[in-house]
Amino acid sequence: MSEGGCGSPAIAVQDLERRFGSFVAVNRISFTVARGEVFGFLGPNGAGKSTTIRMLCGLLAPTGGTGTVAGFDLRTQPEQIKTRIGYMSQRFSLYEDLTVEENLDFFAGIYRIPPSQKRSRKEWALEMAGLQAQRRTRTGSLATGWKQRLALGCALLHQPAIAFLDEPTAGVDPISRRRFWDVIHALAGEGVTVFVTTHYLDEAEYCDRLALMYRGSLIASGSPLALKTQFMPDALLEVECQQPQDALVEIEGLPGVVDAALFGNRLHVVAHNVEAAAAAVADRLRARGFALQRIEPITPSLEDVFVGLIKAHDRARPAQQRNAP
Repeated sequence: MSEGGCGSPAIAVQDLERRFGSFVAVNRISFTVARGEVFGFLGPNGAGKSTTIRMLCGLLAPTGGTGTVAGFDLRTQPEQIKTRIGYMSQRFSLYEDLTVEENLDFFAGIYRIPPSQKRSRKEWALEMAGLQAQRRTRTGSLATGWKQRLALGCALLHQPAIAFLDEPTAGVDPISRRRFWDVIHALAGEGVTVFVTTHYLDEAEYCDRLALMYRGSLIASGSPLALKTQFMPDALLEVECQQPQDALVEIEGLPGVVDAALFGNRLHVVAHNVEAAAAAVADRLRARGFALQRIEPITPSLEDVFVGLIKAHDRARPAQQRNAP
């Protein structure tokens, strides 16, 4: 199979599955990623994100389903896939005893970059990472944010069409995380397809489209706006009061309250009728002696959507599965 044309997706999977014995790590998921798209793969730790990305990179064979990456078959052409992609793991895969430049030299050899292109690609990586002045610095002495961008430069030295970034911002400070996303968008602007896994829901807003994973299943997908509108049709109230955890118990059983959850020191309440629910919540809390500071409708965040989807997914599971460890 040859690489697809401009109109074909960069990634396409159908009913993709991975089992480890009786444990289903990835449960028959299906999605596509367009060329030049920033595609976010979200979910809590253990959701199946890393297992999926390893299958897409040709590092782990699927046990079910079909898929293509850069036009090549996941099952029969994993070696061809590896030459068309860049992969950055959450551990960065750098050699800390080597200098910045020596790490780039090593990965240039791994990717068999021709000598005529090696210097220009190294300079590109150093400029992208902002490490021109640290090229002879031992990598182990760099701050985590610098290591992160160096690892990205190493993964992209061979100019792959698709970049797989597995939890690339884990353990990185917020400022470095934001700068890293600026780099990702610059790459996408140059036509690189970026497939990024993360459990930081605030980063999801930076993606063109998202897929939400939970317990090995893909439970929702779409643009950030579509997820907040299509998967959150009910109104959302934010409640600020004393002892919010105790207040949550009082609110959950009220008529008209679809769902309620603790968000920091506030409560988020999902309701069909916002005015009726607000009145019912206020009356109940005051009757039970809770000091109510504020209650008002708010726009749902992706965290609200994700929490709601997870709760709905768990409610739909059979009782024996729900009670299993």
